[in-house]
Amino acid sequence: MGRKLDPTRKEKRGPGRKARKQRGAEVELARFLPPGKCGLHRPAAAPRRPRPSDRRKRAVKAAGQTARGHSGFSDGNSRWLAPAKAKKTQPKGNHMELSSDGEVEEGSWEMEEEDGSSEEMVDDYGASSSEEEELLPIEKAALKQKPDREGLSEGDSEEEEEEEAEEASKQKMGQKEEEGPDLQLNLDIDEQFKLPTSEEIEKEDILFICDIHNPCASLAVGHSLTVFPPAAPPDLHIIHQRIQGNMEVLQDFGVKREEGRSRKEYLALLRRDMATYYSYSDFLLAKLMDIFPLPELINFLEANEVPRPVTIRTNTLKTRRRDLAQALINRGVNLDPLGKWSKTGLVIYDSTVPIGATPEYLAGHYMLQGASSLLPVMALAPQENERILDMCCAPGGKTSYIAQLMKNTGMILANDSSAERLRSVVGNLHRLGVTNAVVSNCDGRQFPKVLGGFDRVLLDAPCSGTGIISKDPAVKTNKDEKDILRCAHLQKELILSAIDSVNASSETGGYIVYCTCSIMVEENEWVVDYALKKRNVRLVATGLDFGKEGFTRFKDRRFHPSLKSTRRFYPHTHNMDGFFIAKFKKFSNAIPQAQKEPAVEATALSTVPDTIITEPLPKKKKLEGSKADKEQKLPQPALKKKRSLQAQRRPLKA
Repeated sequence: MGRKLDPTRKEKRGPGRKARKQRGAEVELARFLPPGKCGLHRPAAAPRRPRPSDRRKRAVKAAGQTARGHSGFSDGNSRWLAPAKAKKTQPKGNHMELSSDGEVEEGSWEMEEEDGSSEEMVDDYGASSSEEEELLPIEKAALKQKPDREGLSEGDSEEEEEEEAEEASKQKMGQKEEEGPDLQLNLDIDEQFKLPTSEEIEKEDILFICDIHNPCASLAVGHSLTVFPPAAPPDLHIIHQRIQGNMEVLQDFGVKREEGRSRKEYLALLRRDMATYYSYSDFLLAKLMDIFPLPELINFLEANEVPRPVTIRTNTLKTRRRDLAQALINRGVNLDPLGKWSKTGLVIYDSTVPIGATPEYLAGHYMLQGASSLLPVMALAPQENERILDMCCAPGGKTSYIAQLMKNTGMILANDSSAERLRSVVGNLHRLGVTNAVVSNCDGRQFPKVLGGFDRVLLDAPCSGTGIISKDPAVKTNKDEKDILRCAHLQKELILSAIDSVNASSETGGYIVYCTCSIMVEENEWVVDYALKKRNVRLVATGLDFGKEGFTRFKDRRFHPSLKSTRRFYPHTHNMDGFFIAKFKKFSNAIPQAQKEPAVEATALSTVPDTIITEPLPKKKKLEGSKADKEQKLPQPALKKKRSLQAQRRPLKA
């Protein structure tokens, strides 16, 4: 059935890459060859032009022809068969010889070429040398530049091709580098920041307003009606580049500023661009620019766009942090200790289970709580068997932390003015196992009348929330000057009530901690300075090793120098919510307000002009008038009735 395979007539096409590694097939094939021949019959081909490498090899082999007695294997030609030390020899054909140990020796094709054979050589894959004409121009150039290429292995040739490609790319890069100075000069010219003209700014404002209110809006200019097409939203990439350029100019304003432009114009454009890019109201951004330097302001705004890391607090009333961490790790939670400053906090990076629904959470082993919320309780430093007031306690994280530090001893009065928020407080206290807390629903401003005499008071006052913008982005636009002043007024009332609720003669206490989640000076340093003037308290160290000092001067205001002991925390520096903490020590229960009233009146009179002060004040009697004058003004019937009533009231003489 069909023709049988004759190994002697089979055309060998080369061992190939894999066959050179696996030489067994070649050894077996050589057994069928005639003993007088060492290779297979090769088809005739057209004579080709001898290569320079062929001429060099022929000259070398002609010099050693005398030492070679035959074309087969011998010890005399072993040095020709051995590969070079620096380069690997590549077989020139598919003619093989067997050594004494059964391995295939290469190089017999070279001997045939020496005899003047004009037959075409076939490479390892069966391709003839006639395919040389189909090479690419870059390959031909490489072959001309490197005549020794034929003696390299296949892997080395590929590496050389890669090197040539790299050289070609370097030549191209060299051409680009020659053109580089001109291009770089153009870039330098374009990088110089220039303020846009007022017309360009007005055009951007008009297009932006039209895009917000109506996709195809119209604007009346004089007596004519100008219709604007639907405007695209502002290009944030261009605005961001403009912010960066403006910042560079403001940092070196004397050198990089544009002639005829003032610093006020640069700041106005920067505030406008940042308000557009970060979606802040103009009022809030102006406030932030007063608090932070410009480079730090950018970092603060960027930090507010990123959520803060999830942190939990271990409830040591039920477990230890080490045991809790191991239990959560077993459930697929990736966590780390919060920091050296906290012995109970853990930071959660990612989790395969919901953190707020694990069995450990339901059992009250931990509380979901921000890192900044741990700091006021640490500053308060409650002691065992004390009476402590948490004036604004919802949702109960700080209250449970106080109970944890007190080891469920003493008494905690957890108060909040919102009855709805007290539900979460009660639930958390029950879940965490707090047994020394009493929950009340009262207005904090009336609290000294309800109950007083506490050893310590924690006041987490309601505020504008400018420190937690990452949690509530609506703060960017829904706060104005009235909201800030309204919060500041409420905070002043609450802090006076908190101070009055503390017993200054307490053996272990007499401390008040005031904190807010706001970074506004009106809600922090201003309120603290007001309390220092109105009550017999002084500021003490908070006991926190990190955090920035509070302001002692802000714009045209000057605060008490002891405000340096207060602490500010920012999201871009401490990676936690913005917070402010101040700690007071009450040294007297007396209220100094009555003592300061005469001094206040004297200062008020001193502000009145001298011409008014020198005039004599009218006497009290003249201002009120005599009784006779008043009786004359009354009608007669009324006068008679009044005298009769006075006569009846007079006691009878004995």
